[in-house]
Amino acid sequence: MLHKILPNFTTMPVELITDDLVIEPNHVFIIPEKRDLHVLDGEFRLEPISKPCGWPDVITVFLRSLTANWDGKLIAVIVSGYDGDGAAALCGIKEVGGITIAQKLDTATQPDMPESAIETGCIDFVLAPESIATEIARITRSI
Repeated sequence: MLHKILPNFTTMPVELITDDLVIEPNHVFIIPEKRDLHVLDGEFRLEPISKPCGWPDVITVFLRSLTANWDGKLIAVIVSGYDGDGAAALCGIKEVGGITIAQKLDTATQPDMPESAIETGCIDFVLAPESIATEIARITRSI
């Protein structure tokens, strides 16, 4: 439902990702349910979810694909959520020159994901949600 709700809050186009969809700047792309997302040759690639039982690791799979197959700048943001999805790939984001942000724990409804991210030691910024967008805008202006 996120792809139907977000257009009310942004002027950027919001799209539910389909296989072979070309990655474009200034768009919001939403991962479909129960799919792993990869990047190859400037396009999204969808595959069946690799971890169908337990907590999925969709964010970790996606971030690892980015570090291996994306030539552009990377900013990874980990926000409120269960388990530690994404944390295992954050040091890889840093290794390729990316920037990492975690949500400030006392602002997270479910702090597991940002807490796991912070514990990796590979986080550049720990910010409240309202500060995350401001920091991303500042970073992108300086790139």
